[in-house]
This record gives sequence, structure tokens and C-alpha cells, in this order.
Amino acid sequence: MSYQVAYFVGSLSSTSINRTLSQALIKVAPDDLEFTEIPIGNLPLYSPDFDSSYPPEAQALKDAIAASDAVLFVTPEYNRSIPGALKNAIDWASRPWGQNSFDHMPAAVIGASIGQIGTAVAQQSLRGVLSFCNARQMTAPEAYIYFQPETYAASGEVTDEATADFLRTFMQEFRTHIERVLTVIPRP
Repeated sequence: MSYQVAYFVGSLSSTSINRTLSQALIKVAPDDLEFTEIPIGNLPLYSPDFDSSYPPEAQALKDAIAASDAVLFVTPEYNRSIPGALKNAIDWASRPWGQNSFDHMPAAVIGASIGQIGTAVAQQSLRGVLSFCNARQMTAPEAYIYFQPETYAASGEVTDEATADFLRTFMQEFRTHIERVLTVIPRP
């Protein structure tokens, strides 16, 4: 059995260190996790005016989440919170009222920054939003990644063994979390 994991990269930057981190996470993940990135850059700004007729980009987002067993958020920190594009994607996915795509969805949060505290404040902000969306969040291990470019090869490999071990453990814990949540609350 394998689990389908949708992942969001919170940054729209073509040189995103969080995209680099997402590729490293996929490389060290257990073999029974299969990953699909859900793009967020093409979404219009959410408005309740669209609730009765979702645009194709927003419907594709909801369909991709529905086809997944779990979600992984890999996010930078912008002004001590999450990027607007990521919040916009979450708003689209959690609406219209009563059709929240994150309800009971196993979820994990991680992020990288060039600062020493990683993305601790952004993750706290994201966790609050995901709590409201009733996502089943993995609470440990927390992962505030201090990004050092020399630690990541262009191929997505992690060159520092301590970092690779930490990321491997994070992904193994996420896999265990997915299994536990889905055992108790199977996805429809």
C-alpha cells in the first residue's frame, strides 16, 4: 500500500529554498509515499463571489487535494507569517462553507529560512489556520530548517548526514502519522 501526498511550496520564487527543501524531503521519504505538488501561483484571489462557480484553477486545487491521502506544507516565512499565495490557496481549498478540503486530512508543516530560527513564526501562523480547517496535524517533530545552500546538491540530495537523518526522521514520522490518522478517520 502507498499513500498519495500532496505538497504545497509556499513560495512562488523560481529560486525558492523551500522548493529545494521539498525535493530533499521527497528523496529521503519512505518508499510508500508518492508525492504530487499542488501549484498555487495561478490561483486568482479568493472571494466568496466565486463560491457558486469555482474557476478551473481553484477546482483543480480541490480535486488534487481530494485525490490525496495527506498534505505537506513546505513554507517560507514572510513578515512573521505565511506567504499570501499559500494563504490564498488554503482559502480556496477550505471553501465554500461545508466543502472544506482539509477536513480530517493528515498534514505536516516544515519550512526553511536563511535565518537561525527557520520558519518558526510562519509555522505557528499556518498551524492556527490548519486547526481552523480541522486538518489533523503532526505536532512532532517540529522542523525549523536553517537553510545552508552547501547542504543541498542540485539533484535534491542532502550532503550533510545529520541534516539528512533529521529530514528522514521527519518524513518517517509523517508517514506514521498518516497511517494513524487514516486508520481512525479513513478518507472518503
